Amino acid sequence: MNRKLRTIDLTLAGMFVALMAIGANITTFVPFMVVGGVPITLQTFFAILAGAILGSRIGAISMTVYALVGLVGVPVFARFGAGLSSIVSPTFGFVVSFIFTAYITGKIVEKHSGIKVYIFAALVGMVVNYVVGTNWMYAAYKFWAHAPEGFTYKLAWAWMVVPLPKDIILAVCAGVMAHRLEKSVLSKSTFRNLKRAA
Repeated sequence: MNRKLRTIDLTLAGMFVALMAIGANITTFVPFMVVGGVPITLQTFFAILAGAILGSRIGAISMTVYALVGLVGVPVFARFGAGLSSIVSPTFGFVVSFIFTAYITGKIVEKHSGIKVYIFAALVGMVVNYVVGTNWMYAAYKFWAHAPEGFTYKLAWAWMVVPLPKDIILAVCAGVMAHRLEKSVLSKSTFRNLKRAA
């Protein structure tokens, strides 16, 4: 099996790096997507799509590249953040989680192709995003970041209630969109054969 990255792999990975950068800062372009002071980002949505469309391997690589691009100083993280200092940010765990989100979502849809499986995979990917990101945030506030008064593990999860409805809806939309693309466009293109050969 050919494990080398090809031009199409790099192109598609790059496309999702760009989509992640846009999704992280969507409120800059669409200011009304701030609800109650909480920005509605599309990072989880695109991470799920990366896994469902590109597959587990290339999807995870694209998210890894996204993280590395931000760490070397390109402002692709939320609020145009960048640099090695991002690692100590309490929210950097969500950036790390996108790699696992894409990989696990991709692994699930690689085995089955029904729309229910795509939606299930998308929701599992969202759960992975929340588990990795929230636990990183808790650890950061406990060990190296300045924690708010009365901060607890329960409070860390309580904060996630605000974006949860949005992310559930977007995860389902990502699953449906990926399935429709698979059936209507990707299955009829040379990309599908190239993906299977990866």
